Amino acid sequence: MNQEQILAQYGPREAMEYDVVVVGGGPAGLSTAIHLKQLAADHGKEVSVVVLEKGAEPGAHILSGAIMDPRALYELFPDWKEMGAPLNQPVTEDIFLFTTEAGAFRTPNFMLPRNFHNDGNYIISLANFTRWLAQQAEALGVEIFPGFPAAEVLYNENGSVKGVATGNMGIAKDGEPGENFQLGMELHAKYTIFAEGSRGHLGRQLIDKFKLDQGKDPQSYSIGIKELWEIDPARHQPGLALHSAGWPLDDATYGGSFLYHMENNQVAVGFVVGLDYTNPYLSPFEEFQRFKTHPNIRWYFEGAKPAKRLAYGARSLTVGGILSLPKTVFPGGALVGCEAGYLNASRIKGSHAAIKTGMLAAQAAYEAITAGRQHDELTAYPALFEKSWLRDELNKSRNFKQWFKKGRTVATVMTGIEQFVLNGRIPWTIHRDKPDHVYLKPAAQCKPIVYPRPDGKLTFDRLTSVFISNTNHEENQPPHLTLKDASIPVAVNLAKFAGPEARYCPAGVYEFVKNEDNSDRLQINAQNCVHCKTCDIKDPTQNIVWIPPEGGGGPSYVNM
Repeated sequence: MNQEQILAQYGPREAMEYDVVVVGGGPAGLSTAIHLKQLAADHGKEVSVVVLEKGAEPGAHILSGAIMDPRALYELFPDWKEMGAPLNQPVTEDIFLFTTEAGAFRTPNFMLPRNFHNDGNYIISLANFTRWLAQQAEALGVEIFPGFPAAEVLYNENGSVKGVATGNMGIAKDGEPGENFQLGMELHAKYTIFAEGSRGHLGRQLIDKFKLDQGKDPQSYSIGIKELWEIDPARHQPGLALHSAGWPLDDATYGGSFLYHMENNQVAVGFVVGLDYTNPYLSPFEEFQRFKTHPNIRWYFEGAKPAKRLAYGARSLTVGGILSLPKTVFPGGALVGCEAGYLNASRIKGSHAAIKTGMLAAQAAYEAITAGRQHDELTAYPALFEKSWLRDELNKSRNFKQWFKKGRTVATVMTGIEQFVLNGRIPWTIHRDKPDHVYLKPAAQCKPIVYPRPDGKLTFDRLTSVFISNTNHEENQPPHLTLKDASIPVAVNLAKFAGPEARYCPAGVYEFVKNEDNSDRLQINAQNCVHCKTCDIKDPTQNIVWIPPEGGGGPSYVNM
């Protein structure tokens, strides 16, 4: 039964009216809602704001390294320290390594460009910070609906965005309403702000519908994979931020690592791989596991007291930068944070940009609402961005990701020249012309990669890792990982690219299995999905489409 048939039988849906609906309860969405309420309070006005969050609670689906630049937080809450914001561990030392298989070269700090320095920044759990932001939002009167993913954009007759509808609950695997079926609800707004994060399901539709990326470079993405560990106190250095580039990736593949020493003898270790890689045999998950065996890295996980892995997760990153930034407004709404692509890949930071863009969109929406407007373009939002410190910051790093298509060596040299020698006053612009999925080469042109088996102590398999991500989905629901054409995975992806979905997924969702007649088929283990969106991005035929599962499903990250 399709949505039209469901509405015909069970509709109409209940509708709720707000001044602003925010889709996504991450740092960008919550900052939007908070600043709207702050502006209203400052002027003695009332503005109704609701935030829809697909996770079971705010922060449940939030994963990042993370080092936070508090510049935007000071603007949102000047007294955030007194308010108890969970920024507890300042960065005390920066180390940047270029790694080979057997060793590493440490870049002297005086040679590091300014964008690689982290003095004044904090090592945090972005999931916990998001939970704190949600508390502040609710204290200001923001309504937050966790476990309610926005599944559909609603439009007015003139084509402007009217709001969103949440997904139906209780749909069985066969697509029919089950005994616990509940129809989704509509949320109408004067303006709808989309803050779904990287590769947002609805944001992607809006970019296509309104041609927001016209005249822009194709967007580029990476996958970030992260583990949280408790290590021997003797090998823990609170505030140390270690980054590396090099082995195990080859010179032509964009990527690198981070190792952040948090409080309580915990370290966050992670690995980032650009999704424009070419070899279909490459597995970002396996590269991460192999990276941890490097002598300069595994040392931190050894010692008198055995290290213990506490958590695991993965998420896509939008890294195209300002050259790939789409138009961020359209009739009735706007894109903020990583939904649009404001992350600064050269600094490995996005939370400060998420907060700032949420505040800018909030200012534009507040001024429009109090002027009696609705459903038009919030043109003040991109105008405010153009005058902001964030625009200047992103413009100084506009070529960072683009240089890597010429190899790590060229990218390193040119980044040094642009950031260190020219100090961001760059007289040239380097463009990209292809989306990430196009770069994948046929398997016949590539060398298979043989990865070592996990030892269960330092390196692990996917299913063991997914278990500690606390991922859970209602089993009796339609798969949220959908195929446009069910024949393509075997006929094209397996035949031509050796089945790359079995390797680029960090959660073991996709596997090729044999039928009784020895033919192949793709098995989708949707219950394993950690919502990283890598499949939606990297699938070479763009045949996989990620849609929101039933509310509350997915990972439940703690301290990530």
